[in-house]
Amino acid sequence: MEVPPSRDTMSTRRRFLGRLSVGLSLLAGALVGIPVVGFITRSLFRRVPQRWRDIGSLDDFPVGTTLLVSFENAHVEQWAEESGNSGAWVRHEMPEDFTAFSTNCTHLGCPVLWQAKAGLFLCPCHGGVYHDDGSVASGPPLHPLVRLPVRVSAGRVEIGTSPIVMA
Repeated sequence: MEVPPSRDTMSTRRRFLGRLSVGLSLLAGALVGIPVVGFITRSLFRRVPQRWRDIGSLDDFPVGTTLLVSFENAHVEQWAEESGNSGAWVRHEMPEDFTAFSTNCTHLGCPVLWQAKAGLFLCPCHGGVYHDDGSVASGPPLHPLVRLPVRVSAGRVEIGTSPIVMA
């Protein structure tokens, strides 16, 4: 005849299995959590310096025009290749007076298009409209287009880049 396990044996087994499941849960949480925490802290504390990118000579930007330019983002991984490039709309207001806007709508990041005749930036995705100064004219965007720093150095137009952040 088989002897049933005693209460002490069942209690010990239950305690062991409970501790084992807690330990395995903690291990699984650490395996998932440590990389996430590492990514967040690396992103928060790593400062990528602003870099100035040459986008052309003064002659490439006639006064009164708004042109699309492409430049390498400030923080590009080796594998990024073409995807490491960013774009900007550069307006040449007056001699040596430039304004640059990100090409991305502040609503959901779709690329905005410049409509010279209307003097507006249009977002084809959800109908966002921006004035020529980047301010919101209508549609879903709540924020103006992101402005980028521009300078003229030795007859060359340069744009200040930093890691791309959506507003």
